[in-house]
Amino acid sequence: MAEQIPDKVLNVPTPCFLVDLDKLTRNAKVMQSRCDKLGVQLRPHTKTHKTVEAADILSAGRRRCVTVSTLAEAELYAESGYDDILYAFPITTNKIARCRKLNDKLGAFHVMLDSKAGYQALESSGTKKLWSVYLEIDVMYNRTGVSWKSDDVVELATLISGSDVMTFRGLYCHNGDTYHNKGGEEIRTSGKESTAVLMEVKQSGYMFPKRKESENAIRTITCFCIMAFLAVLFVWGSTPSCSHPDDSMSSLEEFSPGNYVFYDLMQKDIGSCKMEDIAGRVATRIIGHKIDLNILIIDCGFLALSKDGMENNLPNGPWIIQDNPNLRLVGMSQELGKVTAIEGEINFASHPIGSMMFIYPYHSCATAAMHSVYFVHSGDSITSVWRPTRGW
Repeated sequence: MAEQIPDKVLNVPTPCFLVDLDKLTRNAKVMQSRCDKLGVQLRPHTKTHKTVEAADILSAGRRRCVTVSTLAEAELYAESGYDDILYAFPITTNKIARCRKLNDKLGAFHVMLDSKAGYQALESSGTKKLWSVYLEIDVMYNRTGVSWKSDDVVELATLISGSDVMTFRGLYCHNGDTYHNKGGEEIRTSGKESTAVLMEVKQSGYMFPKRKESENAIRTITCFCIMAFLAVLFVWGSTPSCSHPDDSMSSLEEFSPGNYVFYDLMQKDIGSCKMEDIAGRVATRIIGHKIDLNILIIDCGFLALSKDGMENNLPNGPWIIQDNPNLRLVGMSQELGKVTAIEGEINFASHPIGSMMFIYPYHSCATAAMHSVYFVHSGDSITSVWRPTRGW
């Protein structure tokens, strides 16, 4: 029996995640245009949406050259005919078996490491096919990746380049420092500074490692470093810096942003996008009136919206209710939310029980992850239902 899809947005079950197809498509085209202008390859990150349908739009139907954050995503895309997939997550021994299957299946499957433990996991993997390896560099974000200032950068690049089971593909960097910026100019400056850091890292590949070894051994190690860094590719994550790239970022080879598919209020506050670019919303219905408390009860709790943004303690909350600037979501339990007025009394007659509201998420990656189904619309019409992969 064919699945019954609601014909209109007002008929969707609530709470649910809505995807504006027109805005998503526009976001995809704008990002591709930026990359074309700079002369860099776009390698869309799928972590935000985790669907084949959105990936098809972001990759312009080529079904090649995407980045994933989970093996569940990689397996979904591999089964759907995608190739040239980068698993941008530090490799560990427990992931080797699944990665080996992907490496055997695909023409191009890339893994990432940021430690000797990751290198050793690949080195002892017993693979029959060379691993294509990216080395992750931490440029001041203090998350995963080898510190750009560390001698480990050259040492790991040397180990990868000298391995019989690996080929050194390039460097991967997530420019997370841009999430502390405000406005396009600050974002561009951050991108420029981090690009300069990567260029400095590249130059470090020509330096002799600081080791007390024989002259022949040092000469061999240096040869590996030069070969590795001459051929290196730079893959750059971070939606803010890819949304406002500095001209110097044309020296990079690939952009790998993810959040731009939907954008969100966090990106709007940073300056990555405008309100009209946000392609994801949560639809909810009013299920109760607490007139004495000046509160509307909605059927959207933290399992439909996530708690991301609450830690910022913004006076009016981190979310925006569409077309209701004086209303704010001020509290959530698992399945319920509380909405009140910023100023004055709520006009309860204007918000009858059963009527709908639409909430813009603070962080669309987290909010989309709450939903097993996305209702996709163009204007007021539902066009399709997308089912993202889940798990790891």
